[in-house]
Amino acid sequence: MHGQNFIAGELSAQGKTTLLASKPGTGEVLPGSFTEASAAELDRACRAAAAAFPVTRALSGKDKAAYLRAIADEILALGDTLIQRACAESALPEARITGERGRTIGQLKLFADLVEEGSWVDARIDPAMPERLPLPRPDIRSMKRALGPVAVFGASNFPLAFSTAGGDTASAFAAGCPVVVKAHPFHPGTAELVAQAIDAAVKKCGLPAGTFSMLHGAGAGVGQALVVHPAIKAVGFTGSLGAGRAIYLACAQRPEPIPVFAELGANNPQFILPGALATRSAALAAGLAGSITMGAGQFCTNPGMTVLVDDAAGRAFAAQLGEELAKLAPGTAVACPIASSYEKGLAAKLAAGEVELIAKSKVAPVRAESAMIPALIATSAKNYLAKPELAHEVFGPVSLIVWVKSTADFVAFASQLEGQLTAAVHGEATELADAAKLLAVLEEKAGRVIVNQFPTGVEVCHAIFHGGPFPASTAASTTSVGSGAIERFTRPVCYQNLPQSLLPAELRDDNPLGLMRLVNGQRTR
Repeated sequence: MHGQNFIAGELSAQGKTTLLASKPGTGEVLPGSFTEASAAELDRACRAAAAAFPVTRALSGKDKAAYLRAIADEILALGDTLIQRACAESALPEARITGERGRTIGQLKLFADLVEEGSWVDARIDPAMPERLPLPRPDIRSMKRALGPVAVFGASNFPLAFSTAGGDTASAFAAGCPVVVKAHPFHPGTAELVAQAIDAAVKKCGLPAGTFSMLHGAGAGVGQALVVHPAIKAVGFTGSLGAGRAIYLACAQRPEPIPVFAELGANNPQFILPGALATRSAALAAGLAGSITMGAGQFCTNPGMTVLVDDAAGRAFAAQLGEELAKLAPGTAVACPIASSYEKGLAAKLAAGEVELIAKSKVAPVRAESAMIPALIATSAKNYLAKPELAHEVFGPVSLIVWVKSTADFVAFASQLEGQLTAAVHGEATELADAAKLLAVLEEKAGRVIVNQFPTGVEVCHAIFHGGPFPASTAASTTSVGSGAIERFTRPVCYQNLPQSLLPAELRDDNPLGLMRLVNGQRTR
């Protein structure tokens, strides 16, 4: 492990600041010293990405697919070295990291299949109508093209699937964009290993050196400098609201503003109807407790809010849920600062006033500095709506019960929520038939609406949508997971009156790629 930055195919360590990695569960310092990128290195990486873009944007779907599959093969070839390092740096168990590696490889292959088939470009053709009256129509054609070099930020809670070769990077590469990754300082060794895999794939496929670079950075400095570099044309980010907002504002204030696709987390409310409590309260309590504590609560889809009717059944369920959480052992944060932020966030909600602590895990943590202690707190809907600080996400294994007076209040309360990644309704069949208004409101508030399931776990597929209205994300119409994520890093280009020889293959009359296209308003190959 060399601890250097990857600058367009070359290793470089010109910076003066170094980073160390440690095991969150023990505090043990791990091998490797990582050098923060200097301003000159950052500039070189961005300029190289800009130089590579004319080549990468013109790559065929077949060539991009070969590159994405090569990255997947190189990551798999890292074997146990990658698994062990990621486990050590994140305190996540081997089964979770192995599964995350599979997800990372699966994402790369999903995009490879997408671009190889090619119809994702949404080719549209309206042939010329020279005889049309009162005015003739020119030949007009359009398709999606790559946007330009993309800055991608590694996520703290997913060292593989949302980091160096995660969904943002994979979708940007699939679109034809070079990528400059800002590695997350909590797992620099993992980032370096994956960067080696991507670098090997770039060279194996004969792509321009600037197709990929990776920069280390301890604080906000490298990230802020990266997103304002004039060569960068879009940003992919998964993280906290504060950091995401800072990046968004910096990009908006550039001489040339650029889009920021930031996924920022949410409270992911669970609306539990009385019939569900009457028929399966024990199963609901166990399932919800498992969802709250999955991955030590370090999921952006963690169910941080549970909405219940304040009656005997609701109170009994709250007690039941509290009992389930109280017997669960604290998890380990992926880094000690996350555990500290969790405790501060929980304390802030309890200090807001009229907030009750119903339960907290009674199992002693292995190491207090990195412990994520499960908890359940509660307040009234009136108090929640009166105090904006209660809406702030607490990233960790806690859910806030919000008491409403009756099921008639569910819709009114939901209509006042801010944007969410997910929202779920739990109920029996007869109740769900009467919950259409609630579901309609939740459609306006969340990117994914769920019935009788919990939100943790985001399937990587074509139909999935992972995003939502602000503050869940900064671009409510885009997803950061699934094949639709490619659209973030593209823009439509319209071609008018071009001869066949100058048109992209996707738009030519003979359709050499065999794509599904919209021709005169009709889908056809």
